[in-house]
Amino acid sequence: MAAQLDFQTFTEGLRTPGMPLIAPDRFADALHLRQQELAQLARVHRTTVADAPANVRLQQYMRDALRVLSAATEVSGERMRAIYWYRNTPIPEFEHRTGEQLVSAGKADAVIAYLQSVGGGSTG
Repeated sequence: MAAQLDFQTFTEGLRTPGMPLIAPDRFADALHLRQQELAQLARVHRTTVADAPANVRLQQYMRDALRVLSAATEVSGERMRAIYWYRNTPIPEFEHRTGEQLVSAGKADAVIAYLQSVGGGSTG
């Protein structure tokens, strides 16, 4: 429960002030990404992150990433461990791709289902 409250506070910090949007620069900083990397993951032009932060594809990628990170936080019990897992841990069941790579490929729901199936301990 505490991890999810921490995660809710984390996501609130990613919000574009006064708008119902995720701020791409804040999202990139939080996940230790360069903006160009975020653009590649979201499959948008490299200038989209700075020039069109409300871009539908960019916002959808970030929402999907946050959904997966929420599930990973629930499993791991700690947001930073979940972020590490998401960015760095190959998942054997998905051809050793990371959660980050899978979300970029549009497979967020599959990653969430995987996390729910493995329960505790998989993101440690």
